[in-house]
This record gives sequence, structure tokens and C-alpha cells, in this order.
Amino acid sequence: MKHTRTPLSPRTRVATLAAAAGLLLALQIGAMPDAAAQQRNPGQTIGETIADRSSAHYTVERFSVSSADGTRAWRVHVAVPKTPAPAGGFPAFWMLDGNAALIEFDAVLLAELAAQPVPHALVFVGYENALRIDSEARTRDYTPVAGERPVRGGAPVIGGGGADAMLETIERAIRPELARHVATDPTQQTLWGHSLAGLFALHTLYTRTGAFDTYAAGSPSLWWGDGALLGAPEQRFVANNAGHPVRVLLGLGEGERQVAHRDLSDPRVQVHLRRIEAAPADSAQRLAERLAEVDGLDVSYREFPGLTHGPMFRASLMWALHVVTGVADHSDTPSRADGVAPDH
Repeated sequence: MKHTRTPLSPRTRVATLAAAAGLLLALQIGAMPDAAAQQRNPGQTIGETIADRSSAHYTVERFSVSSADGTRAWRVHVAVPKTPAPAGGFPAFWMLDGNAALIEFDAVLLAELAAQPVPHALVFVGYENALRIDSEARTRDYTPVAGERPVRGGAPVIGGGGADAMLETIERAIRPELARHVATDPTQQTLWGHSLAGLFALHTLYTRTGAFDTYAAGSPSLWWGDGALLGAPEQRFVANNAGHPVRVLLGLGEGERQVAHRDLSDPRVQVHLRRIEAAPADSAQRLAERLAEVDGLDVSYREFPGLTHGPMFRASLMWALHVVTGVADHSDTPSRADGVAPDH
């Protein structure tokens, strides 16, 4: 399978809008977009990553920040190019679920990134543990309102709603500490996230447009909170963006549009049906069309043939890196988390 680069026009363009309705269905009953869908083993640890190896092109540093009450902690890895910083600082590519994102980088990719005319600093925002995906923490941090998260073999978990607190952590704790490690260009900042983290990226776009200039959302969980992000938050953003130039990248796996489980007695199916009622099947398509009309937005949508929710983690990350940094498109290569993509 070969993907071609998606060119970005001066004005907004949304490709394959008919398929965009699938964004809403990223919660497929057979492959729910929670941690269990992202990894078959919820206890999977990250193992050795680029943070543990020397590189000829990047220095990887790390720091930790805690919440004001000391009950929550985040570990941030920063990959700093080993080249002189531009006068305005390096462009920065931020990644949520940073523990998992670390796994997807190797020496060859770092060399490609370093070979670009202006290399990007890489910011991995993860958690203070060795888990690849911290399901409980990300449900808390990446969701703008409380909602239900289906759990295999049990009743749905109700929680979340901490996205604004997470944004405060990024602005008031992570950014200042990041500045002590690397100078970054405030006009060239990308935020990438997948699933619930993709929802967080859109929430950040809606509420703090100027925090980043590019928002990349892979398989965003628009279903969260019965489609809450599709209501008043979107309307306020459309009304108030006032031509602020922003780039938006939306990605979806073709396989995410297929509902594989139809047992109506399954509590997860019942939750799913309530979400569909609150956010109809064409909601994502209509969202894309509305965003395309917002002055200043440059929107690209890409559907990845054959991919389901889990593989979209790497695919959307590699696509966003390709579009933003100029490296080759590695979205069709297997995830290193599967143990089938050795370091080169």
C-alpha cells in the first residue's frame, strides 16, 4: 500500500468528505477506541526507546511535572536536534500519549528529521510510568466533559472531563520547563493526538486556537460525551475564530467505519446506540464541511485503506510528521509496538 503526500492549498480543502462520517464511528463496537483497542495488552510497557539510545542527530532529555495537589504526574521527553537553533527557535512537534509515541521512532527516522532544512524539536507528553497507554489517566486528561468509556466484560466507566486542567498543565508547567531544555518557535507548534487524544487536539483548537498552529487528530473520539464537541464548542469556535490561520489534519482508518458487534444486549452496544442518536452518522461529514467554511482554516482529511483504530495510532502520527516536517511518509509501515519493526 502506497500513500501519497496530501498537498495543502492556501484555502481549506477537505478530501473524501463522504468517508469523513466514519470519524464519528471510531468507537466501533468490535474495536472500541479506548486503551484496549489501541493495544491488546493494556499492561504493555514501552521497553527500550530512542530515549535510552545515543543518537548522532538528537539529544533526548526528560523532565517531569506534577499537578498542584501532587496527585498527578506527567513525564515529558524532549528530542533536541544537534544543530544550532534558528534565530526564532526550532519548530516543535508535540505528541500526546507520549510513552506510546516514543516507540514509533527509531534512528533512521531521527536522521530523516535532522536532515530537513529546519529540524523539529520533538515533545513527547506522557505519564510518569512505563505503560505504553495509561487508560485511566488519558480518559481523565483528554476529555473535555465527563462521559462513558465502555470496558470489555464490565459496565461502562463514567469519568473524564479534565481537558481544561490538562491544557493548564501544558501552558503553565510543561511549556515553561520545555523552554529550559530547548528554544522553540512559538509560531511553529504542532499538536498531534490519536483517539481521545485526537479529541483533545480538537478541543484545544476550539478553545485555545493560538496555542498551536497545526492540530493533527487521528481517529478523534467525536463520540465522547454523546458528541458534546459537535455542539456548542464548535459553534463558539466557528463564530469567534475570526480568520486566525490554523492548519487541521484529520485522519481515519477505513476499517473504523465497520461495526462488527451487533449484540443489542451488550451494554457497550447500548452505549454506542445512544451516541449515534446524539451524534448522527453524518455528523463528522457536516463538521468537516463547516470547518471548511471557517476563514483561516486549512483542513486536510485522509482515510487510510484497510486500517482499524489501533494501527491508526502510528499511521496518523507518521502522516502528520510527513505533512508538517517534510520527512517521507511512513504511515504504511508497521508499528514498532508490535515488535515487527526493528530499529535500522
